Amino acid sequence: MSDVTTLAETAVSAGTDLPPELSVVIPVHNEAANIGALLDEVCAALRGRISFEIVVVDDCSSDQTPAILRQCRAAMPELRPVRHRRNAGQSMAVLSGVRAARGPVIVTLDGDGQNDPADIPALWQVLQSAPDGGAGLLLAGHRVKRRDSAIKRLSSRIANGVRSRLLGDSTPDTGCGVKMLHREFFLRLPAFDHMHRFLPALVLRMGGTVRSVPVNHRPRGGGSSHYGTWGRLRVGLVDLLGVMWLKRRWRDCGGIEPL
Repeated sequence: MSDVTTLAETAVSAGTDLPPELSVVIPVHNEAANIGALLDEVCAALRGRISFEIVVVDDCSSDQTPAILRQCRAAMPELRPVRHRRNAGQSMAVLSGVRAARGPVIVTLDGDGQNDPADIPALWQVLQSAPDGGAGLLLAGHRVKRRDSAIKRLSSRIANGVRSRLLGDSTPDTGCGVKMLHREFFLRLPAFDHMHRFLPALVLRMGGTVRSVPVNHRPRGGGSSHYGTWGRLRVGLVDLLGVMWLKRRWRDCGGIEPL
């Protein structure tokens, strides 16, 4: 049995209603202080505008997050919470959520409440107005006015600069949790731990396009960040080398055509 599974496989596959237009995927770990309010905001932003579902992936929280999700599910028919059997990290939680999603388009949000769900309708309009409905297009949120500490903003600016120079992804803020793209395209990308920080480079590697869109950013409502500055830098350097290797080993066939 895989280490990354859910405790609600039947809930994921259940339901005979038509699939939603949009799946909101939210990875969470010990976000009891934030997740309830965030889910209310998602519903307020999307109800009556877009048919949607919310797939929250609990990455083995040890606080009251699972209990809050169960309570919210009773009042939110759009909510489909699932849980990892083992802690696997943010990228694997995002991947589990995308796999469980039923909508053809997915948008990701961080579970700490710093991303603003009110930005989702605007991203949806950008995607829908793009050629071919945005097939192969990644909309990457850009936190123009970040509400983080000075050291976190500085370290992020340096990391984004180094990554952009080495990978050529021309994306000013890959760490932003707000990203929208077609589910089928996401599932074609190589999956690995911390892949969520390299989505623009991975999309470009697969022949897609990336557009950065300014989004709102807010202070964390409660709890504490799960990432340390130096630990993230160390892991990020290793991942950067790996993504550079992936790019060099990819050969683009230019698509296929009938004989």
